[in-house]
Formats: sequence, structure tokens, C-alpha cells
Amino acid sequence: MSNHVSAFEQAYQGEPAVWLRYHDLEAVVLPGVGANLIAYRDHAHGYSFLREPQENEMDDFRASPGTHGIPVLFPPNRYEDGTFTWNGRTYNFPINELATNNHLHGFLHTIVWDVDYYEANEMESRVALSVTIDESHPVYTYWPHSFTARLVYTLSERGLQQQISVQNLGNDPMPMMLAFHTALNAPFAPDSTADDMSFKATFGQRRAMSERMLPTGQFQPLSDWEEQLKTTGANPYTEAMDNHYTAAPQNGRNLAELADKRLGVKLVYDVGTGYKHWMIWNCESSGTFLCPEPQTNLVNAPNVDLPDEEKGFIHLNQGEIWEETSRLYVVNQL
Repeated sequence: MSNHVSAFEQAYQGEPAVWLRYHDLEAVVLPGVGANLIAYRDHAHGYSFLREPQENEMDDFRASPGTHGIPVLFPPNRYEDGTFTWNGRTYNFPINELATNNHLHGFLHTIVWDVDYYEANEMESRVALSVTIDESHPVYTYWPHSFTARLVYTLSERGLQQQISVQNLGNDPMPMMLAFHTALNAPFAPDSTADDMSFKATFGQRRAMSERMLPTGQFQPLSDWEEQLKTTGANPYTEAMDNHYTAAPQNGRNLAELADKRLGVKLVYDVGTGYKHWMIWNCESSGTFLCPEPQTNLVNAPNVDLPDEEKGFIHLNQGEIWEETSRLYVVNQL
């Protein structure tokens, strides 16, 4: 890689993309596929931090872009029978998970976003994207609110920063439920293996889930392995995980860490304390990737009889903005 900082448009496997470069670091975002940040790489060390589609997988990825890169989920995860009622209004979503008769993951990760700008200077490169939903947008049928979501990615010596904000542009109060289905390669280094990986996340209690993958309102005990995952760290593939947890920040930070014990480096995913829940999924102990998913709300939150604060159910009044900042960066542990 040449030693420079830049931001530019160039296709990614045939898909229009904006590329950010900061010396040996590189990131790629796809405006036409839900503003998915599909690649984050360190060319100096050969690291590829995010799960990317192979060249023969782009059509499948476009059809179902939920398990590569960093998809934006709004509203995130599952909603019972694809519906909920809040503030006198009933919301109906398509049933897109037939096995559970639920709606899964909302609509922002599949639709086209606008590129507001991209720029670079000697300190950083940046891209800003947004999508505005109003009565003219197909999404309004399911989510009858006017709002704008803005996403800014910045690449610098401090790694990759992500800023997300949602503003209610309508007159009525609007639910605000958001997550990122971040798919981390584990291992992320070319010569490392799954056995070299140690994973830690700042979660608290594990939610008990029904056969439909919906919270019962109860908690279930953590296994010894899960206790290790929240303290010292442990191999992320010891058990199959598709688990829902409360967030429990440690030392003021809410994060997931993926350490390569062979190389003595760790990838830190500091998501911010605005996310009150985690979903952690390792794709049936795939041995290749896992998804630590920061989530504002409890799964199926509007249909669960718990206090709004406990279940992370946020609403925005007219003109109000919710925002959070996250960062992905590497720490050398040697």
C-alpha cells in the first residue's frame, strides 16, 4: 500500500462503493446495500477484520446482507408475529423468518443510502451517508414516521470510528430501536487459526429465550465458559452461541475484544454505552467469524412487559436526535 490518506469512489466486486484509506488502513462502504461497511483491513499486517463476501457470493450478499461487514439493523432482531402496538399505533412488518413467524432485522440494511460527502486530509479520511424516510419511501408503509438516519465513518491513526444518529422529522413520537450486526473475522490474521482466538465482551445477564427466539422476560444462569467470556476472555467457539445479554460496561466502557494470542494483538470494538443489550452469535461455532451485535433494545421490546428503561425502548419526540459513537481499533499486547 502506498503511504497516503484518501477517500474515493471505486467499485467493490462490481458494487458502487466509497473507499477510505489512511496509510496501511483501508475501509469500504456500500451505499446501495444499506450503507454496509463491508471491509476494514490493515495491509501492513495482512489483517482483514470484517467478514467479506467472496467473489462468487455478491448476489447472495445483496439478497441477504445481514451476516457480512457491518449491517445497520432498524428495528433490530425479532418482532413477534411481525407486529407491535405502541402509542396508539399498530406497526406491521413482513414475516421474513417463517420458522418462528417473526419479522427479523428491519429495513435499513437492505435499502439504498445517499452519500452526503467524502473527504480526506493528512489526519483522516471520512465518508458520510444518510437515508431519509418519508411518505414517498416504500419503508413508510411499515414504519409510518419521517426520520433521517446518518452514518459517518472516519479512518485515522486511531482506527475506524463509526457515528450513527437518528432524528425524528415527524410530528408524532417515534420508536428508536437500532443495532449493528457486526461480523468479525476470527481469526483476522492470515496465518492464525480459530484456536488462537480469545473473545471477551462486557455483558451482564443472559436473557432466557423461547423456541421462537423471543425473550421470556426471565434470565438464565451463565455457563462457566460465559463467565470467562465476560472476564478474562475465552475461545469464542467453545459452544454454539446465539445469545441475548444485557450490556454491563466495565471500567466505563461497553465493548467486545477479539485477541490473537499467537500474535499478541487484540481488536477492540468499543461500541459505547448507548447500547443496553448485546446479541452474540457465532454461526454454530463456525470457527471463522462471530457477530457481537450492540443493540439499543431488548429483542421484541414493544411486546415485552418490562419498564422501557430496562428493555432499552427509546422514543424520539419531534426533532429529537439519538446518537452514539463506536470504534474498531487494534492494541498491541506484546
